[in-house]
Amino acid sequence: MKKTLTTLLVASIVLSCKQETKEEAMVLKYPETHKGDVVDTYFSESVADPYRWLEDDRSAETAAWVKAENEVTFDYLDKIPFREDLKKQMEKIWNYEKIGAPFKEGDYTYYSKNDGLQNQSVIYRKGADGKEEVFLDPNKFSKDGTTSLGGLDFSEDGSKAAYAISEGGSDWRKVIVMDTKTKTILGDTLVDVKFSGVSWLGNDGFYYSSYDKPEGSELSAKTDQHKLYFHKLGTAQKDDQLVFGKDQKRRYVGGSVTEDNHYLVITAANSTYGNELYIKDLTKANSPIVKIVDNFETSSSVIESRGTKLFIVTDWKAPNQRIVTVDATNPKPENWVDFIPETKNVLSPSTGGGYFFAHYMKDAVSMVNQYDYDGKLIREIKLPGIGTASGFSGKKDDQTLYYSFTNYITAGTIYSLEPKDGVSKVYEKPKVAFDADKFESKQVFYTSKDGTKVPMIITHKKGLKLDGKNPTMLYAYGGFNVSLTPSFNIANAIWLENGGVYAVPNLRGGGEYGKEWHVAGTQMKKQNVFDDFIAAAEYLIENKYTSSDFLAIKGGSNGGLLVGATMTQRPDLMKVALPAVGVLDMLRYHTFTAGAGWAYDYGTAEDSKEMFEYLKAYSPLHNVKEVAYPATMITTGDHDDRVVPAHSFKFAAELQAKNKGTNPMLIRIETNAGHGAGKSVAQNIQENVDLQAFTLYNMGVRKLK
Repeated sequence: MKKTLTTLLVASIVLSCKQETKEEAMVLKYPETHKGDVVDTYFSESVADPYRWLEDDRSAETAAWVKAENEVTFDYLDKIPFREDLKKQMEKIWNYEKIGAPFKEGDYTYYSKNDGLQNQSVIYRKGADGKEEVFLDPNKFSKDGTTSLGGLDFSEDGSKAAYAISEGGSDWRKVIVMDTKTKTILGDTLVDVKFSGVSWLGNDGFYYSSYDKPEGSELSAKTDQHKLYFHKLGTAQKDDQLVFGKDQKRRYVGGSVTEDNHYLVITAANSTYGNELYIKDLTKANSPIVKIVDNFETSSSVIESRGTKLFIVTDWKAPNQRIVTVDATNPKPENWVDFIPETKNVLSPSTGGGYFFAHYMKDAVSMVNQYDYDGKLIREIKLPGIGTASGFSGKKDDQTLYYSFTNYITAGTIYSLEPKDGVSKVYEKPKVAFDADKFESKQVFYTSKDGTKVPMIITHKKGLKLDGKNPTMLYAYGGFNVSLTPSFNIANAIWLENGGVYAVPNLRGGGEYGKEWHVAGTQMKKQNVFDDFIAAAEYLIENKYTSSDFLAIKGGSNGGLLVGATMTQRPDLMKVALPAVGVLDMLRYHTFTAGAGWAYDYGTAEDSKEMFEYLKAYSPLHNVKEVAYPATMITTGDHDDRVVPAHSFKFAAELQAKNKGTNPMLIRIETNAGHGAGKSVAQNIQENVDLQAFTLYNMGVRKLK
């Protein structure tokens, strides 16, 4: 007879954690997760999926399982002796004023500010009189601080603003329109908006994108056809004009208006890389949508326009990207002319103040060159040091631009830049209680399994003793053309303060060395990413920064996949594994929400027998064996509608059922939280405290230094 869930939750397996001291062992009682009889067939091969029932995020059974798992996890965390001390440390260093770069809209200058521990940053503004006032306070959106600001865009004259809100971390948004002078809400709230910006056309309306509301669960059901709409102020959302997406089925569609209101630029894609490119002349009534790029093999976007001249950033015939120009009356790629040619470093440009800023990555750190509209190099911007610079954007007539600079030991500092003479000054330097002079970062290059050289930045206290006993956090991503560049993180600062080493390798699959580096970590080459990560761990061990007893691996989303694959392939390599919001079921990831759009990086189990076999060979869920695994704490959010929490649920159930060692296999499920964006400060602090407490405790630490 099939057992009821209640009976199964009462039944438990008693395990004890390995102890490095003589103290009484913690006792874990995992809920025994019942197994179903679901079996899928791929190319004549049967694959069991016993925990399929955990994919139903609306069922009472899943809710009961989540509650039971969280009780086990938080009971374990509550017993870690230094957890509260760690929280006090975290709150102390977190509690400093954080101010964002200012920007001018209409008669006001706007900026964000957080006084230290506010759950969400507040939008302030100053008028001509210089008096500061609150413009928008997201802390008032909800009582628990879990409703966040997801975007803020102003009309041409700044008289109106449209802001997006995310509830509980969901990617689904509401867009609310406000009169900026009176700060009153207009009757134009839009619902069910997803993966979208807002781009105003003058002052009368704006473009936005969304999917039709899916059948079934809005948090996990497939969303496959993105559409671009125009909303005219004062009209009902149901009457919004469908601009693109009726006859063209595309998973990701975006629309933006050039600063001069001359063109609507449309990008359309079926995956997270590669897009079609279109324009529409907004100065002519009923003008057609003109296709510029008609394939998904390259990535291109319009960065600027001047009259009928378009400036396009593209990787077509330029893996590291270049800027080209073309006349909008005949914009096909065969007519493109180099404006800023490709170099050996990856380009990421911006515009502002009447100039172009070519931001390059050289071994994952920033270099910035300034050009005029004739393509003439004006100067290289002198940056404050080695790290990551971002910003350098604004309107054409802005007299002052702003940029931020950060690295692993320097908190983000805002600088003002006068583009005409190139003079930079500190605009806002945070007063954070962290002495950067006590720490150092250095970049090394290590050799991966196939001989590829991979860069890694290692950060720690000066004078670190290389004795193999330093708690070390190895963090990486390795996918989707994402580049990990040096940046300050408050939680990492605490890790460093407590004697930890923080190491970040730039794995293949990322964008640090352009398209070729990205492609080298995709589909049938995905194992390169895991090999690069394993080689990074081996470098740290061989050079005595740490040892397997003091090494933790960490990553989120695609990085969660990285951790899951690495710990199942090499469970002996690390002491702790921390997969966050991970893509862990590689056979079914494409069946949830917009997951099918990740196929450029992963391929799908439906593509071919060869692709299915390759995915199954590394899919973390399908490679949990009856062996001893490192201490593991999986983290996810119950409102994650990007990488649905079922990935983490099923992986946790497999680990708890099959682990043959004595290390804990826990899952921490944040309620009213999504994929990560918009989390309250309180949620972020507690999650980071729990991750570090779990990690240090399982490395044998019983008291902070």
